[in-house]
Amino acid sequence: VQLQASGGGLVTPGGSLRLSCAASGRSFSSNAVSWFRQVPGKEREWVAGIRQGGMTHYAGSVKGRFTISRDNGKNTVFLQMNSLKPEDAAVYYCAASLGRPILSSLPDPDTYDYWGQGTQVTVSS
Repeated sequence: VQLQASGGGLVTPGGSLRLSCAASGRSFSSNAVSWFRQVPGKEREWVAGIRQGGMTHYAGSVKGRFTISRDNGKNTVFLQMNSLKPEDAAVYYCAASLGRPILSSLPDPDTYDYWGQGTQVTVSS
């Protein structure tokens, strides 16, 4: 099983990016997938998650600006990021769980069984 994260890049404040997390080896359409981000010297931070049935959840810092979605036919999860701020700059990772975690477990990295390699997002003028 592999998760391939892509879509990062350089964007000016207020701009948008769409990250993709493509899974191969098995389907995760009925499992939880989340996006995390990490900056040097800080712990990995949960950003957003999508659970079984398509339920979506967001960290407070990105709610209203980021949207997580999935295309089950392509076995891919997306993170649409709008109104980007300099503090959103980080390496973004996608992670998938083999189970169906409860909401309170989504931010815990130990919930996840597979991780993508990360994609860099830079927000700068």
